[in-house]
Amino acid sequence: MKSLFLRIFLSYWLAQALFMVLAIIIITTLRPSREIANLQSEEATFLSDAVQAYRTGGEDATWKYLRGVHEAHHVRFFVADENGRDLAGRKPPEWVRRAQLGEMRTAESFLGRLGPPQFLRSSMTTPDGHHYTLVIELPAPPSGMFGPHGLPVFVGILSSGLVCYLLARYLTSPIARLRAATQKLAEGDLGARAGVPQSGRHDELAELMRDFNRMAERIEKLVNAQRRLLTDISHELRSPLARLNVALELARQRSGSEAGSALDRIDRETNRLNQLIQKLLTIARLDGGDEFIQKSPLHLEHLITEIAKDAAFEAQDRRCEVEVDVVDDCVVTGNARLLQSAIENVVRNAVRYTEPGTSVQVRLEQGIGIKGPEAVVRVTDSGPGVPEQALDKLFLPFYRIDDARVRQTGGVGLGLAITERAVALHGGAIRAVNRPQGGLMIEIRLPLAPEADEDVSTRIADVVSTAERG
Repeated sequence: MKSLFLRIFLSYWLAQALFMVLAIIIITTLRPSREIANLQSEEATFLSDAVQAYRTGGEDATWKYLRGVHEAHHVRFFVADENGRDLAGRKPPEWVRRAQLGEMRTAESFLGRLGPPQFLRSSMTTPDGHHYTLVIELPAPPSGMFGPHGLPVFVGILSSGLVCYLLARYLTSPIARLRAATQKLAEGDLGARAGVPQSGRHDELAELMRDFNRMAERIEKLVNAQRRLLTDISHELRSPLARLNVALELARQRSGSEAGSALDRIDRETNRLNQLIQKLLTIARLDGGDEFIQKSPLHLEHLITEIAKDAAFEAQDRRCEVEVDVVDDCVVTGNARLLQSAIENVVRNAVRYTEPGTSVQVRLEQGIGIKGPEAVVRVTDSGPGVPEQALDKLFLPFYRIDDARVRQTGGVGLGLAITERAVALHGGAIRAVNRPQGGLMIEIRLPLAPEADEDVSTRIADVVSTAERG
């Protein structure tokens, strides 16, 4: 049982019901009824009169007397002498004989009232030395749940269940709201809040909800301030860069050939800085959400083929190849420009780090994920791989495994970060793993478009049907 609500509810309810039933049983057994008390006060008289009737009229007189007492008190009487012979000439049940011999507990004791048969026992010795024993069989308790207390117990269990339900709901509702708000916050919804506690509630759970709301509000302000700062700085840097490019062209026109190499270096660094600013703006827009991103059905086969052609052209400098294996043509709902940039970053990164003379494989196929059919894009290279402790950090902005290698390749540590955010905006996931034979494999999973989802389900049904016919 994983639900805290059910644990609290059932434990409280069972405890209340058990307490109520035990209380009724104990009270019933510890406090004899008024009827039993009356019979106890008269049992000596019953025994004396029965013996007197037997001595004056024999078994018939004893039977008439006992029958009259039975009709008056609605209980059965058994009277026996010291030899165990019933004075009314009957053959009593076996338990009566045992009761007369003292082998069973009477209803006057606690244990005697716990189970049937319940009876009273008394004895007397006459002046002539004869010993007689009286056993009074008490009526059985009324049938039904818990006997005469059935309705009160049933009502008590229902009412205690209602009280326990309200108590368990009162205790666990803040936890459920906190859990839902935490999940939303973890998924990137910075506006998630646990709600306002009930008026007048100031216990630990209510304070925890208020603390969570303050924490979430603080996080939202900090993240939004960071995003605004990143966007503002990137925009502000564009104007000086534009003026720098104009000044650079003027310097080329007015300077001689001896300044050409220095100006070319300035031009390259300016272009790198411009690309960095463009990527920062892209990350800022992606972090802002997908409200302004237009999506439409998109065939990944065509997109990946075009990306591979461009990457293969660049790979010629390193004597590398880019191989494409399209197993299934997957249709997703997304933004073509963003997905092209995301996949292109991964492919170009693989081309950059694979060993010279090797190939980069790009594979597209359909798969089944937690949320249903998915398009799976796997990009593998034959490079040195990545340390295991760094695999989860590859998609962080500006993260660099080897600064020297990054400077050599010209990267700034933003390509995979942009890919991760673009994939997340399309409801997908990305991961990186080292290949056993060497190299790195990056896997991108994107949910299929609804139309493609239906096609996959139809194909699966056809395969199952074909297998059954075979």
